[in-house]
Amino acid sequence: MVTTLALTILSFCITAGAKPRHFEGELIEAGNSGASVQLIDRYALVRRHNVTLDKPDPLTPLSVGNGEFAFTADITGLQTFPDYYQQGMPLGTQSQWGWHTSPNTKNYKLSDILEEYVVAGRKVPYASDKGYSKGYSPAASWLRANPHRLHLGQIGLRITKYDGSSARIEDLSNASQILDLWKGLLNSKFEIDGQTAKVLTVCHPKIDLLAVRIESNLLGQGRLQVKIKFPYGNDNWGKAANWNHPDRHTTRQSITAQQADLTRILDSVCYYVRVARSPEGGGGILAISQHEYEVYQTDGRPLELVFAFSPNVISEPLPDFETVRAAAAEHWQKFWESGGAIDFSQCTDPRASELERRVVLSQYLTAIQCSGTLPPQETGLVCNSWFGKFHLEMHWWHAVHFALWNRLELLEHSLPWYQSILPKAKATAQLQGYPGARWPKMVSPDGRDSPSTVGVFLIWQQPHPIYYAELCYRAHKDRQTLERYRQIVFETAEFMASYPVWDENSQRYVLGPALIPAQESYGRYRARNLNPTFELAYWYWGLETAQKWRQRLGLEREPNWDRVIQNLSRPTVRGGVYTGIETPPYTIIEDHPSMVAALGFVPQTPLIDPNTMKRTLDYVMRKWDWPSTWGWDYPMLAMTAARLGEPEKAIDALFIKAEKNRYLANGHNYQSARLPLYLPGNGGLLTAVAMMAAGWDGCPNPPAFLRKQEGGPGFPDNGKWNIRWEGLKRMP
Repeated sequence: MVTTLALTILSFCITAGAKPRHFEGELIEAGNSGASVQLIDRYALVRRHNVTLDKPDPLTPLSVGNGEFAFTADITGLQTFPDYYQQGMPLGTQSQWGWHTSPNTKNYKLSDILEEYVVAGRKVPYASDKGYSKGYSPAASWLRANPHRLHLGQIGLRITKYDGSSARIEDLSNASQILDLWKGLLNSKFEIDGQTAKVLTVCHPKIDLLAVRIESNLLGQGRLQVKIKFPYGNDNWGKAANWNHPDRHTTRQSITAQQADLTRILDSVCYYVRVARSPEGGGGILAISQHEYEVYQTDGRPLELVFAFSPNVISEPLPDFETVRAAAAEHWQKFWESGGAIDFSQCTDPRASELERRVVLSQYLTAIQCSGTLPPQETGLVCNSWFGKFHLEMHWWHAVHFALWNRLELLEHSLPWYQSILPKAKATAQLQGYPGARWPKMVSPDGRDSPSTVGVFLIWQQPHPIYYAELCYRAHKDRQTLERYRQIVFETAEFMASYPVWDENSQRYVLGPALIPAQESYGRYRARNLNPTFELAYWYWGLETAQKWRQRLGLEREPNWDRVIQNLSRPTVRGGVYTGIETPPYTIIEDHPSMVAALGFVPQTPLIDPNTMKRTLDYVMRKWDWPSTWGWDYPMLAMTAARLGEPEKAIDALFIKAEKNRYLANGHNYQSARLPLYLPGNGGLLTAVAMMAAGWDGCPNPPAFLRKQEGGPGFPDNGKWNIRWEGLKRMP
């Protein structure tokens, strides 16, 4: 039996200075099963943004992956021409578990580089490398660079031209490459000397395994082989491979005609690689050198290969190419058919199609790069930045969107890691004389913070775990979730309540000094910075949310936390706008305009006046130095504009003309030659767009049974942004 519901829903949100915004209802037919009805053609939505290339571009390699492992390929579908791409976006094979530590021959430790700062009359140690104002000491340099993420192995083609010389990338012709987003399949085709080669590349959705199928007459002619090479670890900032020291690592081998089992030993690190070829056709696997191997085929039949990587001995048989392709296709269809979706095809604003492209590609990229068991590095699993370490203040930008796009499990994958490093976070707080847990900034899997003249003074990552836990509770609404994250929430709040300093003269709690805000331009003033606007609002929200967790668990509110909440400093206003910090120079108009995040990123709190924030947003949009901004600044501004009832400004913020707001053909958010991709920009975009469509607390949506939504409180109601969306979740 089918029940027809004729519903006209009037829902509106009241924001500062905003007129009521309407969500329009429509006739919905719902079966008794209560199953979700999808009214967006998701297949068409996704497929129209398949990445299609017809020539090499050093900034546009394409990746396949599963959140734990990723492989980035050039125009051939493999890593055949790494030097060409090194000048743009390097080609990496990386994982969450693949790390290397250079020998610590001098026994460097964090205590070697502590520097004391006076806070409320007592000395507080920070790992800021005392005595080195320019660069870092040998101890700090080693601690920053170790451990570093590994390039697990370079898999490419060996192509020989008709004259016997090795092919260069310039020798390829009629190249075409398609990344099929719906299937997670990379389809590459090119010609060399008039001979065609076709390469299919796909990653298993649950195993750190790459599957490849090659079809070409060049195989039988002995002019096309597959090679895999292994480097040593690299402790330079943006490098993952060191090819210059084959003597520093070992590759042990066990090879048959169909399979090679390789054991990689780099100092104290060991990992395992298995290469398996299809039994059809003559050929085999050769050791070219200790660290290089070649797979060849002696007839013209297609060559199918799988490459498995693991921190443990590989004992089980590997799936073949077709099994991997089918598993990936099933996985990606399920991914796109679940979670949220936004369709911009009915919009007439000329920017809409580009926004849709960025949104679709960002979903794919963050799924393969940012959804693993560790917080991601800023360049994901493509290549190294900051030695492959991850920045916890960026985890919000990488992963909060998963919850808003109704894919919470992709955020939850990484949350147990916080529990695993809780002892180290508590030890850091204790060393500095605080209770609770102080979360690190630039960190590797072991949880040890990295020395820095900036990072160790940041505090805006501290409330993040409370935010993640709150997103989980909003989704699950159960006691189990409260119990799972209660220790993280409470230990975080304990530190947050103890960190502010009581100022007897002004009768208030003060954030700082020995502090650098999210806007890192104030770094040289760290010994006297006080009360950054964003951090004050986030501190208030974090502590108040932790109190709600106590109440949900049947506990009394913590008096010390309430004392800080009630007496926390108010942000500074000068000239009618919020400043970056309370102390001189007040506001520097470069880097992140983070004061606007106090209402946008952070929900409304009593600390922030919407009208003052509206003037602040206008000031930033007029005055800011855009070349100095970063990829997540634009969605940050958009979220603030949306909450203030300024949807036109929200759209304008997403399209600010700045080099770091550039989205490449592969969907990556380009920042600079040093940082050719920046996943916080992609994740921030998804967060902002979901929030602009589905709204936020205080901006109610229609009832859940209204399957289809048109428009959204953060999109202009001007007839040009006729978006349709479904499956999104409201932002706090």
